[in-house]
Amino acid sequence: MRRSRGFRSKTRYKLKKSIRVSRANPITKKIQTFDENDLVHIIIDPSVHKGQPHPRFHGKTGKVDEKRGRAYIVDINDGNKAKKLIIRPEHLKMQE
Repeated sequence: MRRSRGFRSKTRYKLKKSIRVSRANPITKKIQTFDENDLVHIIIDPSVHKGQPHPRFHGKTGKVDEKRGRAYIVDINDGNKAKKLIIRPEHLKMQE
């Protein structure tokens, strides 16, 4: 039987949450807003499946290009290639 190679394959340690953090899904993560040209870190929340980018982009930093619905379009450089990712705010964190 062939092994499955789904969207979240080989991400057991990358998409793991620590045990009993103060609150599983704080509402403030869902309602946070970003402006254009803000620098954001892509930190995937594994408990929220909607609007999740591919795990290869976990930990990358990009620039918010625009808002589309509830999600944001984030520009990143993947190697030498510029890419646009559609990500919901639960998976984004503002750069200090």
